[in-house]
Amino acid sequence: MYWADELAARLSGPQVVNDSKTPSGTVHVGSLRGPVVLDAIWRALRERGLEARLLYGVDDLDPMDAQALLTPDAVERYMGVPLAHVPAPEGSGAASYARHFAGLFLDTFAGLGIHPETYWMSEVYPTGAVDPYVRLALDRADRVREIYRRVANVQHPPTWHPVSVICEQCGKVGTTIVTDWDGERVRYECRPDLVTWATGCGHSGWVAPFGGRAKLPWNLEWAAQWSIFGVTIEPNGKDLATAGGSRDRSDAIAREIFEREPPINLPYEFLNIGGRKMSTSKGRGAAAHTMAEVLPPELLRFLFLRHRPSHAIDFDPAGDTIPRLFDEFDRVAVATAGGEVKGELPPDHARIFALSLLDPEADPAAEAGRFRPDFAQVAMLAQVPAVDIDGRIAAEKGVPLDLAEQVILADRVRAARAWLAGYAPDRARIAVRDELPAEARHGLSDEQRTYLGALALAAGVARPVSGDAWQDLIFRVAEEAALPAGRAFGAVYLAFLGRTNGPRAGWLLAALEREFVIERLRQAAGWAPGPEDDGASAQPGEASA
Repeated sequence: MYWADELAARLSGPQVVNDSKTPSGTVHVGSLRGPVVLDAIWRALRERGLEARLLYGVDDLDPMDAQALLTPDAVERYMGVPLAHVPAPEGSGAASYARHFAGLFLDTFAGLGIHPETYWMSEVYPTGAVDPYVRLALDRADRVREIYRRVANVQHPPTWHPVSVICEQCGKVGTTIVTDWDGERVRYECRPDLVTWATGCGHSGWVAPFGGRAKLPWNLEWAAQWSIFGVTIEPNGKDLATAGGSRDRSDAIAREIFEREPPINLPYEFLNIGGRKMSTSKGRGAAAHTMAEVLPPELLRFLFLRHRPSHAIDFDPAGDTIPRLFDEFDRVAVATAGGEVKGELPPDHARIFALSLLDPEADPAAEAGRFRPDFAQVAMLAQVPAVDIDGRIAAEKGVPLDLAEQVILADRVRAARAWLAGYAPDRARIAVRDELPAEARHGLSDEQRTYLGALALAAGVARPVSGDAWQDLIFRVAEEAALPAGRAFGAVYLAFLGRTNGPRAGWLLAALEREFVIERLRQAAGWAPGPEDDGASAQPGEASA
């Protein structure tokens, strides 16, 4: 049973699945794992017949802090100010810094088939919904301090109270500390040296910490959200699930301070690059909204759903990672449709394919049976001037593409162009020479020339159209000529690209007009005049003799 179905099978009654994010700057693609995992759980619950809500929150009263300071997005003079009160970056039409960056992230959700109910903590606090939990935290401040000591070995002084006031003078929340509580008001100080990344103004005073004039520290705010929204399931990244970490603290606060059982946890691993966690603040990873423009939504969902949440995923968009992801998705689709594939498939591959689809009501078998062009072939076609990509792919299929398959092709063309523009290795980039390359005239051996001549003859008879047909022909003629495959392919690349490597040769030749291909093979074999010949080149009969 798929992991999300295992979880759903253990539960009964209404469920609320929740996650939230602090919009402290550009959000990398790895952060999409949480929303995709949540959506898979929500779908599994509903398929089991359980009432379920999917929530996603933005913790936009958090201060612009040291984490934000690591990114070029930070506005340094606003360090310590709630992100909801920081102006948006120059040129943005958003109402605030938080709305700008959270908006970019949330906008990717609908494209991925994820449609949560969204809440903003800057809007929740003023309603008074958090006030009962602020009061409980302050009334039980000694017990909160004890939880921090016992669970996380964090020592707070006896005067520390678990709430942060938004300074009435400078508007900062990251620089204030509360030292007293009289049952209705707190005494706070906005200290110049409370933190290293922001400077408080020195103001102090008494204020009622309700209605959005103050906020709970993260661990208490997290636990309060569970009660406010009735959360029953909340996965989180493994960094929050370490012993004594944020999740352990919030679980203890939920039970001992707010008197409710914490939601089910499902820690999920990171999306890594080279074994290291993605972090746009440290220059590792791609922005979520950027990667959503490169990978079609089904592929982005598949990236996260093909493994259990506890499995770390290594994903570097540069190189061959993206083409390999397309290949794996296509193999899973073929297997789901009942076709035979080579190599191992992930467990529950049909379920993974179904959950990768945007529409939870779609028929997985019908969707799996659609024609999906090879990504490498599409990337190559996208580089051939004036080529009719739709026509070539329809010829590959053998019949016209239906409407859904046209959409799939359009998504792959867009993805291929984005990959070529920013992530593809040099070997994937091609430029078919208008004339026989000098490298071919001087670099081909006699054996290779003979091979290319034989390939021209065979192509004239077989008249291959698809990439598979060309690939089979290249191999068959090489075998008949007793020429090693590597040297055969090297000869083809030299004849068309002027180098000894390139994309899959069969798809390269299929992307070009067959008459052009045959004529180029004849020229490389010495059977037809080349750009520097005098017309006295050998004819086919002479070469074969």
